[in-house]
Amino acid sequence: MELFTPDFGLIFWMFVAFAILFLILWKKGWPAIMSMIDKRADLIEKGVEYAQQAKDQLDNARVDADKIIAEARHRQADILREADHMKDQIVEQAREEARKAAQKEMESARLAIAQERKEAEKQFRDQVSEFALDIASKVTRKSLSADKAQAKLVDSLLDELETKN
Repeated sequence: MELFTPDFGLIFWMFVAFAILFLILWKKGWPAIMSMIDKRADLIEKGVEYAQQAKDQLDNARVDADKIIAEARHRQADILREADHMKDQIVEQAREEARKAAQKEMESARLAIAQERKEAEKQFRDQVSEFALDIASKVTRKSLSADKAQAKLVDSLLDELETKN
């Protein structure tokens, strides 16, 4: 049982060895361990700060991206509105040009119709006058066989021309 019950000298020397080891660790080991722990804490703290900054930058980037997207949508809406307005202008301009062209064609057709009408009236008058002259010449040949009747007819025609002018 001597193995299980230590002597006083063994306990004393164990205590002295522990005290010396404790003093050495206190002077040399403990500050090194504490500085390593402090460095590790600083490193972890810097990592947390860096992560927080990265999170803030990511949030700012999201806000900026949302602003850019909203601005792009606004520009898109403006461009679409402007394109629609331009389309309306082009359509209106094409309608106006078509209206002008149709009006020009109508005017041209009216002039052509009026000219054709005048020509038809002139031809009709010419034909009527030819027929009248033919008829008159046949009638006058029969009725104006005497010189007196011819002179009387010429005088009446001259009087009629003078009254017209």
